[in-house]
Amino acid sequence: MKKSLLIFTALCVSLIVLKAQQTSTKKTGETAIIQMINVQAGRFLMGSAGYRQDYDERPAHAVTISSSFNMAATEITNAQYEQFDPKHRKYRGLHGLSKNDDDAVIMVDYSEAAAFCKWLSEKEGKNYRLPTEAEWEYACRAGTFTAYFTGDGLPAAHQNSQETMWNPKPVSLQVRTHGANQWGLFDMHGNVEEWCLDWYGPYTPESKIDPVGRASGLYRITRGGSFGTPVRFLRSANRSAMIPTDKNWLVGFRIVEGKPPSGKALPAIPSPAEKSITQKEFLWAVPTDLKIEKPVYLETISFVLKPANEDSPTMYAHNHCPAITWCPNGDLLAVWFSTDDEAGREMTILSSRLRKEKSSWEQPSLFFKVPDRNMTGSSLFVHRATNTLYFMNGVETAGSWQNLAMVLRTSKDNGASWTDPQMANPDHAMRNQVIAGMFSTSEGVLVQAADATPAGQGGTSIHVSRDLGKTWERPYKDSVTPSFTSGKSGGLIAGIHAGVVQLGNGDLMALGRGNNIEVNAADGPRMPMSISKDMGSTWQYAASPFPPIAGGQRLVLKRLNEGALLLVSFTNHPSDKRQGMTFKDKKGSSFTGYGMYAAVSYDDGKTWPVLKLVTEGPAKYMYGGAWTGYFEMNKTHAEPRGYLAITQSPDNMIHLLSSSNHYRMNLKWLETPNDNSQIDK
Repeated sequence: MKKSLLIFTALCVSLIVLKAQQTSTKKTGETAIIQMINVQAGRFLMGSAGYRQDYDERPAHAVTISSSFNMAATEITNAQYEQFDPKHRKYRGLHGLSKNDDDAVIMVDYSEAAAFCKWLSEKEGKNYRLPTEAEWEYACRAGTFTAYFTGDGLPAAHQNSQETMWNPKPVSLQVRTHGANQWGLFDMHGNVEEWCLDWYGPYTPESKIDPVGRASGLYRITRGGSFGTPVRFLRSANRSAMIPTDKNWLVGFRIVEGKPPSGKALPAIPSPAEKSITQKEFLWAVPTDLKIEKPVYLETISFVLKPANEDSPTMYAHNHCPAITWCPNGDLLAVWFSTDDEAGREMTILSSRLRKEKSSWEQPSLFFKVPDRNMTGSSLFVHRATNTLYFMNGVETAGSWQNLAMVLRTSKDNGASWTDPQMANPDHAMRNQVIAGMFSTSEGVLVQAADATPAGQGGTSIHVSRDLGKTWERPYKDSVTPSFTSGKSGGLIAGIHAGVVQLGNGDLMALGRGNNIEVNAADGPRMPMSISKDMGSTWQYAASPFPPIAGGQRLVLKRLNEGALLLVSFTNHPSDKRQGMTFKDKKGSSFTGYGMYAAVSYDDGKTWPVLKLVTEGPAKYMYGGAWTGYFEMNKTHAEPRGYLAITQSPDNMIHLLSSSNHYRMNLKWLETPNDNSQIDK
C-alpha cells in the first residue's frame, strides 16, 4: 500500500512539473520561443566559507524565496533577442562566437538586458525581469549544498572550453548543450555569464527574505561564469560583477517572470577611496630663485606597506605597476595592483596616501576592483587648471591582461570621492593596457599611452581626449603592427610600456621597452625612440643613446616644471651580460654604475648631458617588491629593476616610484654628480 502511494505521488509530481513547463512556454515573436521553468518557493544557504580570493562569498547565510517564479530554461538566444533589437545581429560571429539562432546572445550590457525584459513585459502583459542574485543562486543550486549542482566537481559533459583566453577562442554557445540541473535549467555552470538585477556589495550575516542586494553601487552582479572561465569560477556561490555599461563576448543573460521581489535593499557601500581628506588647498613652497636652489634628496621610503590585518582579503603577494600624482591639498596619492597572478581575476587596485608634511605612507586600502576581473594597468594625473584628478585603469573581460577596456574616473575633492566608472575605450582589445604617465599637451589635449601584447614587442598606442576626458580616441586606427626599424615610420610607438612627452615644437617623443634598434654591431642594440608630428597617427623610429631594458623594468619620461626632460631607466637587466653604464663622479672620474639612473636633457632630447645613478651612497640592503625582490644599494649599484611612475609637485620635488619604493629628489640633486670618493668595494 505504501509503495503504491509513493508511486502515485511521484507520478502526480511529474505531471505537475510537466504541466508547469508546458504552460510557461511563451512566444516572443514569430520564430522565437522562450521556455520557462517553474521554480517553487523555498529556503537555501547562500554563499560559501569564502577563503582568500572568494572572500565576497562570505558569510554564508539563510535566504528564503517566498514566492514561486518562472525562469528561462536557457539563456536568451540570438533569435530571441533580435526580435527586440534586429540591429544586434551585427555582433553575430564576433571572434567566431555566437553565430547561430540558438546560440546564447552576447555583447549585451545591463541596460540592454533590462530593456529586453521591459519590451517583453509590455508585449505579453507579464512581469519579466532579470533574476535577483539570490533567485539565481537558489535556482542554480536546485536543492544542493555542494560546489556545483553536480556535486563537488563539474563533469566534462557540463564544461565548454573553460580556459583563460588571451584571445577569444571560437566555441559553440548553443544553449541546451551542457545538460540541465535537477530543476530543468540548462547552462547554469558556464556557456555565458548572466546579468542579475542586483547592485554588487558585501553580504551580511542575518537571514533574509527575497533579498535584492544593495540600494546602489558601481557594478551589477553577473553569475554562472562563461565558456572562457576556469571551472572553479563556475561554482554555484561564485560572485562576479561588471560595470553596467560594459559588454563583451563572455556575458549574456536569462530572464525570470513573476512578481517583483519583496526584500528591502541594503544601504549602498561608500566609495572605497572615501577617507577623512582635507579640502584646504595647500600652498606648495615653490623656490623663487632656481639659481640658488640647493640639491635635495630625501631618504627612500616604501609606499607598499603590509596591512594591519595580515589576512587582508584584498592585498596579495605580488604588488606592482604603480601610478602617482600630487594633490592640490598637499597630499601624494599612489595606486598599484595587488595580485597572486598577473593574469589572475583576483587582481585588485590598492591605494595609499602620503599626507602633507607626514613622513610615511598610510596603510593600503581598496581603491578600485571590478569583481572577478583582471585590472592590469593604472594611471593618475592632476589637471592643474581645474584641480581635477584623473584615474585611468584597464578592466579585462575576465582573467589575463590583454583584452582590456579603458575605464576613467575623476575627482574634484583630492580623491575623497570619484565619479562612477566611465568607458573611455569600451572595446576589450590589445593596446588598452594603461601605462602610468597621462599628461596634458600645451593645447590642452590629454594623452594616455597604452599597450598589452603577449610577446612584449608589439609597440604602444596613445589615446587622446580633446574635451578633458569626456571622449577619447586612438589616432592610429589600423590593426597592422609596423616594422620598428630606424628611419621607418608606422602608427605605433616602438616598444611597450612607453613614456611619452610633448616637445617644444608640438611633436610627441616616446621611449619604450623592446623593439630595440641596433646602430652598429659594436654598440649593440639601443632603446628605441619614436617621434610623431601628427599627434600619434604616425611615428618615425630611431635609436636612442640609451641601453635597452627588459622584463620587470619600466622607464619614465617626463617634462619637468623647470622645462627640462627627465628620463629614469635602468643600465641593464639583471639577466643580461651588459656591464652597466659609465658615469662621472664629482671629481670628473669615470666609474661603472648598475641599475636605476636618471638622464636630463635641456634641448628636447637632442643631447642628454646629465647622467646620474639614483643611489643614496652608503651601502644597505633594500626590498623592491614585485619582480625586484631584495637588492643591495651602494655607491655603484642602484635598484636593478621595477616598474617606475613619476610626478613632480609644484614645489619642484620629483617623486619617483618603483614597484615598492618612493624616491624623492629635485633637479638640482640630479645635476650634481655622484659622490664616489669612497666607492664600496
